Amino acid sequence: MAAEKHIPDPRVLAVFDQMIAGVPGVERKGDQNPYCSINGNMYTQMSKLDRIGIRLSKADLAEFRKSFNAPLHEGYPGFFHKEYAEVPEVLFDQVEVLKAWFKKSHDHAAGLRPKPTSKPSK
Repeated sequence: MAAEKHIPDPRVLAVFDQMIAGVPGVERKGDQNPYCSINGNMYTQMSKLDRIGIRLSKADLAEFRKSFNAPLHEGYPGFFHKEYAEVPEVLFDQVEVLKAWFKKSHDHAAGLRPKPTSKPSK
């Protein structure tokens, strides 16, 4: 039996797209599970639970979690990404705040060691 195709929540997807617009040239990847990556390192994603997670440095992660009472990001049921914070819904209407945190996430990921990707370049 084939797995059911996940269709992202349009409201959460719109927030995701507004957030990533904070860094010109960033491309959203993934249809069922939208994400962004740089140099083979994923740094933001929208889970099948329709939650947005952003990868941050240790210091920024601690600050984000404390400032917004944000849990670790649950990528799929029962699996929490230790380097990702979950974007709380209270921030969904604060686009400029989200853009600023997304920029920190992007900059952090850009500084990570590149990882080879398994997909060939187009």
